Amino acid sequence: MNRIGRQPAAAEHRTRKQRLRELFDRLAPERDRWIERNAFYYQQDLAYMRFLVPSGVRVLEIGCGTGQLLEGLHASHGVGVDISTRMIEEARKHRSPTLTLEQGDVEDPSVVRSLGENGPFDVIVLSDTLGYLDDCLGTLQQLGALCGAETRIVVAYYSHLWEPALDLATWLGRRMPSGEVNWLGSDDLANLLDLAGYEVVKREWRQLVPFRLLGLGSLANRYLATLPVIRKLCIRHYLVARLSPPEAQRPPSCSVVIPCRNERGNIEEAVQRLPRFCDDLELVFVEGGSTDGTWEEIQRVQGAHPQRRISALRQPGTGKYDAVKAGFEKAGGDVLIIMDADLTVPPAEIPQFYKLLASHKGEFVNGTRLVYGMEFSAMQFLNYWANRSFAAVFSYLLNQRFSDTLCGTKALRKSAYQAIARNRDFFGDFDPFGDFDLIFGAAKLNLRIIEVPVHYAARRYGETQISRFSDGWLLLRMTLFAYRKLKAF
Repeated sequence: MNRIGRQPAAAEHRTRKQRLRELFDRLAPERDRWIERNAFYYQQDLAYMRFLVPSGVRVLEIGCGTGQLLEGLHASHGVGVDISTRMIEEARKHRSPTLTLEQGDVEDPSVVRSLGENGPFDVIVLSDTLGYLDDCLGTLQQLGALCGAETRIVVAYYSHLWEPALDLATWLGRRMPSGEVNWLGSDDLANLLDLAGYEVVKREWRQLVPFRLLGLGSLANRYLATLPVIRKLCIRHYLVARLSPPEAQRPPSCSVVIPCRNERGNIEEAVQRLPRFCDDLELVFVEGGSTDGTWEEIQRVQGAHPQRRISALRQPGTGKYDAVKAGFEKAGGDVLIIMDADLTVPPAEIPQFYKLLASHKGEFVNGTRLVYGMEFSAMQFLNYWANRSFAAVFSYLLNQRFSDTLCGTKALRKSAYQAIARNRDFFGDFDPFGDFDLIFGAAKLNLRIIEVPVHYAARRYGETQISRFSDGWLLLRMTLFAYRKLKAF
């Protein structure tokens, strides 16, 4: 087998590719039968690929074979390309006629140019494909021409730890012959993506047991395979990447959404202290049934500051989650930022969130209050350690470092929020806070999530809206909910 680092002569390249094409042409009529024989493995793989690839998006699969995976992703427009003519013939016979299926060698620049007629794509899938390529790096670089700013590259491959077992399964006739492949570890794949100009935004390992085993396989894969350390033993590893951020174009507009309930003393200060950090800046106050005259104060401040673009509405329901949704729906900016009306995160730090989104450095920006020192009494002792504990748990659940999931200051582009809203059925309306609706939604959509440190001050006016114990119980329930939805499925 060829290994990463070996550089065969050009003639060997052609010979290997020809042998692979002949092998796949010969195996094409049997391909679906092999999938049926190993149905549990393929069902588990498809389930996770569906988690990574939202339904109703434009998908290109490189190395689509007979189209089983591509059809299962429920794309709005699915395009598949494979080097084997017979594989494509079988796919056209047995898959949905809505799929576009083409024979071609993706290492050929002319094939990539022809695929560009259908692009850019929302998702490009390479499932067990990179190992068959002669030039993995060059191919990944070429695929950049088919990507937009929000395109995701999804790479799935076998773990090299399973190489002996898979060779044995092939020898015993339990696995379809695979031909000559390059065995690429998860780190190898991440390095190739980095060299080709992509950023890895998610890595995951799945399927500790690729057999049903009277239901034991499902239990092991659901509850054991996702645990730290153990997950590195799984047969499948997945990486999701995006093109490295492009140079910033025109400065985007921005809406700062300020949910407020009983915050009358903070309204004018919020307007005065928030810098004008972009030319098109909107402030959206969302009032939530105050009893201290907050709504009247918002109206007064609107009239007192005609030079600022200030909108106001009363939220239709209750709770911060409802207020944020209402504010985001009304907001007209390209960038949406949540700023808490208690002003415990200084308004002067809001521009940093905008800059990170405007430069495409991140696609979801989460504030963290636990890096800098904070004012005395800004956060109570139990709250501090609860935040630390929940952050550690959610870092594991999301495969993304979080040091402060409960910081109310968050930012994302409106297009990203709309995508989260379209896919909200996966999680449902589960979150009274609003923080986790956005965090989980961003993770599910494979957004590039980054944290930015903020200072944290004590409240100057009013009382906290948080109930330490009842909200703590809700957070425990949220943790179990996230585990079921993000890991044990």
